[in-house]
Amino acid sequence: MEAKNGNDSLSCDPFSVMPYDQWVLINCSGSRPPGRYKHAAEVFQEKLYVVGGSRNGRYLSDFQVFDLRTLKWSQLRLKVDTDGSNPEDGASDLSFPASAGHSLVKWENKLLVIAGHQKSSSDTVTVWSIDPETGSCHVVKTNGKVPTARGGQSVTLVGSRVIMFGGEDRKRRLLNDLYILDLETMSWDVLEVKKQSPAPRFDHTTAVQGDQYLLIFGGSSHSTCFNDLHILDLQTMDWAQSDIRGAGVSPRGGHAAVAVDENWFIVGGGDNSSGAPETLVLNMPKLVWSIVTSVGQRDPLASEGLTLCSAMIDGEKLLIAFGGYNGKYNNEIFILKTKKLDSTQPRLLQSTAAAAAAASVTAVYALTTAADKEITVIAKEEKPKKVQTQESTKVVANYDALSAENKILESRLMEIRAENLKLRGNIDELNNSHTELSIELQSVQNQLAAESSRCLKIEEQIAEMQKKLLSLNSIEQELVALRDQKTQIEVHSAELQKQRSGGVWNWMTGAS
Repeated sequence: MEAKNGNDSLSCDPFSVMPYDQWVLINCSGSRPPGRYKHAAEVFQEKLYVVGGSRNGRYLSDFQVFDLRTLKWSQLRLKVDTDGSNPEDGASDLSFPASAGHSLVKWENKLLVIAGHQKSSSDTVTVWSIDPETGSCHVVKTNGKVPTARGGQSVTLVGSRVIMFGGEDRKRRLLNDLYILDLETMSWDVLEVKKQSPAPRFDHTTAVQGDQYLLIFGGSSHSTCFNDLHILDLQTMDWAQSDIRGAGVSPRGGHAAVAVDENWFIVGGGDNSSGAPETLVLNMPKLVWSIVTSVGQRDPLASEGLTLCSAMIDGEKLLIAFGGYNGKYNNEIFILKTKKLDSTQPRLLQSTAAAAAAASVTAVYALTTAADKEITVIAKEEKPKKVQTQESTKVVANYDALSAENKILESRLMEIRAENLKLRGNIDELNNSHTELSIELQSVQNQLAAESSRCLKIEEQIAEMQKKLLSLNSIEQELVALRDQKTQIEVHSAELQKQRSGGVWNWMTGAS
């Protein structure tokens, strides 16, 4: 292996010596396909199949094959079979259509291409069936409530049904509708949900947990990208939004995702300004995010419109990433070997006692199963009338003892589950009380803030009054001074008047 573009380069096929949780660039042979994005890919019988995509504003219609054993590229020429099919109106009648933003689903021994942007005039979603062995393909006739044609939708296989969410129609209108396609009857139907659906979006990803919960992450609108996680309970059809727990997750659209056991891996994508360099993993039962590894900002794995698939090769679980666009169209194959999961790790909200009891029950079940097999073998080998041997008697006794212990452990487990439910109820009550106290505290804080603001205003008014009082005191002092001056002037004026009156009288008296 040698370093290349911030990743390790693999020149042969030693998956067993690959490092865990690190992306490795594969040196491939054969005719490498042109770089592209918004294509679709799926692994079938240890081969990666890549269908269509977009390059330089042009839709592609090729069907590329990458052998995970020989690490060699090849191309399969698709042949449209019109003998055993009934093409829908508006579908291509002689060739497989060039498409982008479509979805690829593995069903039985066929690959189904669902929806996508095409140059056809069809106003509804088209489904193509491809035989990867022969290259024969045809349009699948569907019925029911067929959804509007679109691209950038998500398609998730749940049992024998496909669930499709969102996307962007031919008029660039964003969608958040939910459809289901029964693959056994090829009938479409609308899923009616409770509560508010996620905001309309395209280029998001979905996964299913335990055939009961549909998870939707990220995606784009025409103005922004999302980093929200929504969960749909497929039994109650209730939507819920989960908080971001664990590692921080930046908004992104055009990313790729694949579920491996209970882990959901997210690679690439971007926010219309830069690519997302980290490879994320969501522990679906615990709903906790973590970062597996990171690459450079300009790395092909930090692209939009790439694909991510999983495969099991020689007992190793591999992630296979291909294509994408990050300023250039990529056509490299990268592989990441995931770490083996610890099956003994307790799940979220499971107590230690419950985990121990469950482990004990599992062990007892294994022992009882072994005892059943041993008794069956002994019963087959011996003749019906032959007396039981001492060894078989011991096995039967052990079986009875284990069965009794199993019942005891099951009873304990039921008690622990009941206690767990009771604790959850208490936790819910505490959470409700905490919420009420938080609301009350917020109200008191708002009142205190209002009182504090009112006090500040009163203090300002007091300061102004004090200034006015000081001014009044000064005026009063001036007024007293003026009154004193007036009094002095009046006294002086009276004295002058007297002096003048006496002088005139004296003058007249002297004259006479």
